[in-house]
Parts: sequence; C-alpha cells; structure tokens
Amino acid sequence: MSSNVKDVLQAPIIRFDSLDSTNNRAAQMIDADTSEEGLTIVALEQTAGKGQRGNVWKDEPAQSLLMSIVLQPKVAIDAQFSFSAAVAVAVATVIQDLEPELNVCIKFPNDIIINDKKAAGILIENSLRGNIWTHAIVGTGINIHQRTFDGLPNATSLFLATKKVWDMDVMLHLIRQKIIEYTRGRNLDYYLNCYNDLLYKRGERQTFSENGSTFSAIVLNVNAAGQLVLQLEEGNIQAHAHGELTWVW
Repeated sequence: MSSNVKDVLQAPIIRFDSLDSTNNRAAQMIDADTSEEGLTIVALEQTAGKGQRGNVWKDEPAQSLLMSIVLQPKVAIDAQFSFSAAVAVAVATVIQDLEPELNVCIKFPNDIIINDKKAAGILIENSLRGNIWTHAIVGTGINIHQRTFDGLPNATSLFLATKKVWDMDVMLHLIRQKIIEYTRGRNLDYYLNCYNDLLYKRGERQTFSENGSTFSAIVLNVNAAGQLVLQLEEGNIQAHAHGELTWVW
C-alpha cells in the first residue's frame, strides 16, 4: 500500500444514527471547507438516500452499509467512467474475496449483482471547477442483513445470499480501503478491463426497453466513455449512455 493511500486512510470516519443522505452530508462539508480527502460519512439509516438518476435508495435501519467517501481524483475529467469502474470493481472484489462461491457481477453502470439479484448500488457525485475535477463523493449502499425487499423482487442482501451474519464494521473498512486503493492506484484503464470482466450478462442476450418498445441484444462491453455496447439481432453494433435504456429483468 502506497504511503499516499495510507495518508488518505487516516482521514476521519464520522458516524451518524440517521441522515437524509450520506452524500448530502459529505457535500455540505466540502462546501463548508471542513472536509479532507478520505473523509467518510456513515449512517445507520438514510431518510432520503439517493440512487441513480434521482431514484430513492431504500433501506431498513442498521441493516445496510451506507457510506460516502470524499475523494480528490488525480485524473482528467474524461476518465470519470473509468474512475467509477474502479469503484465498482473495488466493491465487487471485496465481496468476491470474502465469499468466493458467490457469483458477483457488475450491472451497468455500477450495481453490484450477487446470484442474479442486486445487492449494492453506487452513486458518485462530482464537483468540477472549470476543467479541474476537484472532488468525487463516492456513495455506496450495500444490503448486508436486510431480509425483505417490498416491491423489489430483484434485490438481495449478503445475508440472504450466504445465510451468514456479517461484521458491518469490517466491511466498512475493507471496502473503504479498496476504493481508495483502486482509485489512486494503477492506470484506471486497467480497472475498466476488470469491470468488463465482471460485466453482468456479458456475451449473453438481454432484453431492454427504449421509448416504450423492447428489443433484445447481446451485451458486448462498456467503453471508456461509459456507454453500454450492444450487438443487435441483425448484427449492428450500438452504444448507449446510462439512462437511454431500461433493463428488463
């Protein structure tokens, strides 16, 4: 582990019983100039947790690992997706290393899938000043012990997948360290390759919805621009940005 990573890991971890959103609190501290790189906000409960594209992240109190890490990327703005890929690979790697028998994948753009069900989500909110990428707030919500998911038939938790009780604090430190290591380590292109190795349904035919109609395509990969590359039935290749398509489970 580099000395730089060790320094970032020395930043405080601030814990709350309840917050509207750990990402919101991290952003407030950045705005107030009271944050530092590696600062981590953790909550037992979020009353207005955020998901991708304005969705709400739902959790039962004290059953999920809810945290946001403040980072200061040292890469160009056009590397945002590779940075995001490194975060997703970090989370997936921790879970896979702890439970090698699980089938852990990353569903585009950065949901963590265990045995074909969503177990975790990642939301990265970036701060830019001109052409300078000043901060990335890396929010993660990982279903650890939650046992029921009303209205979410495709959700799961580590407990449901393994029938084991997990040490939430150990998970916090392992995932925090891995995220910091991967986003400050080797060339981010390496993690984009790792991401594609873990890409959910890669090489398989999947159904998508676009503007009210459905179609099927083979999932090929995700490119450096953060576009999902698909091969249509007639052989044409298309690339779609996040939000253009809806995944049909």
